Amino acid sequence: MNRPATVTTLQAAALVAGSIIGVGVLPLPRVATLAADTGGPLVTGVAVLAAWLALWLITKLGTLFPQQSIFQYSEILLGRWLAAIGTLLLICFFAFLASLAAREFGEVVVTAVLRKTPLEMTVLAMLLLAAIAARNDVRTFSYIHMFYLPFILAPGILIIALSLKNAVSLNLLPLWGNDATALSVTHGILTIASLFQVAFVVTIVIPHMKQPQKALKASSWGVVIAGGLYVAIVLATIAVFGSEETRLLIWPTLELAKTTSLPANILERLDAAFLAIWVTAVFTTLLSTYYLTIHAISQLFRLKDHRLLTYFVLPFIFWMAMLPQSVLQLYQIVELVGRIGLCITFGYPIILLLVWLLRRRGVSSS
Repeated sequence: MNRPATVTTLQAAALVAGSIIGVGVLPLPRVATLAADTGGPLVTGVAVLAAWLALWLITKLGTLFPQQSIFQYSEILLGRWLAAIGTLLLICFFAFLASLAAREFGEVVVTAVLRKTPLEMTVLAMLLLAAIAARNDVRTFSYIHMFYLPFILAPGILIIALSLKNAVSLNLLPLWGNDATALSVTHGILTIASLFQVAFVVTIVIPHMKQPQKALKASSWGVVIAGGLYVAIVLATIAVFGSEETRLLIWPTLELAKTTSLPANILERLDAAFLAIWVTAVFTTLLSTYYLTIHAISQLFRLKDHRLLTYFVLPFIFWMAMLPQSVLQLYQIVELVGRIGLCITFGYPIILLLVWLLRRRGVSSS
């Protein structure tokens, strides 16, 4: 199916970066510290590399079928019914991911800002915003990410730079961590790498790119931007608070913003400004998961327009968002779903690539 090529390489890179940077920013330093103590930045860097390798594989597969999304060329490789099972798994995973992102957003807002506002209202408001924005086509979808990315990156970089005046370099030693076990490090790498899974959205953008052959470049830059920010956040947080205090904080990045001020005390605390930017980051991530979900459903049922589904799936995602009974249970589910999701978002493309290689070898031998 021929589609108008409207997405540039820059827009695709911004889309990947904007999709990755989201709710995971707040608990990230705690996850990294629990995994490797002072080796948190190193573990985060390894996780970024692992995420890049997985995304490289996914994008490489997409460039082999530049005119089709993964939901379409999977039918060519596996057949309609096996591909339908794979698509259904992806739909369930990203719908669950969208619900968890909305719930985590609600928990932070009602805890730190709107303490008298019902949790259900904040979650529903964010889901409605995502549903409305998801009614647009891929071109507008990519424009939204490109527009918001500078507003997400600039304040984040500013807060990290200003927080370094309170940093203690000894808090980062030893660089490889204290008493870090192979199990805890592996657990941390997988958990942090799972934060990059939303970049899977690139698989539905490649068919709309003006230069699909540059999708690998766009994905790489997206991971570099988001991964660089993540490593910097973990490094700054541990340098300021130390590993022992960081692991006790639920949202260490928010606490880092509270201890940071602008020169001349123009703003003594930047947490309010940080939360305003964080809301934007959550919106772009939630938009990508929501868009990917309804796009996959439309492909599964061969619908011509995904807009019919934007409000239809909202009650189901809202219901899933309200299932966790507490913040603790929420993060336990997030870690579990993230690790399971790696098997789907990484394992499924590997299967597709192996089938493609086997078919290509069979054609060559014949």
